[in-house]
Amino acid sequence: MDSSCVFCRIVSGEIPSKKLYEDDEVYAFADAYPVAPVHILIIPKMHVETLDDVSPQMQPVLGKLMLTASELARQNDLADKGYRVVMNCRSAAGQSVYHIHLHLLGGGDPMGWPPWPSNT
Repeated sequence: MDSSCVFCRIVSGEIPSKKLYEDDEVYAFADAYPVAPVHILIIPKMHVETLDDVSPQMQPVLGKLMLTASELARQNDLADKGYRVVMNCRSAAGQSVYHIHLHLLGGGDPMGWPPWPSNT
């Protein structure tokens, strides 16, 4: 645990969250600043700053993050309609909390692609 990390502090209970799932390795909670009707953050309990810091030994927990996203999508009636799972890596890609995490997004209008505005 990194005591300066907001997500580590959420996992420890120091900062309250709306917990949606928890097991020994993974914690999921509602995003405090949602950008979609369903916006869930899914994190490993182990502190890892970026995707670039992941080791091969973390493959099982990374898989568990994805399976948790899929299960939470089903629980939130997103599986048939569609949803997006996003992981940002570093600030230029939108990472603002340096503890790896997935965003599960859905439940609103159809999402466009690419997710950023066109420069044309």
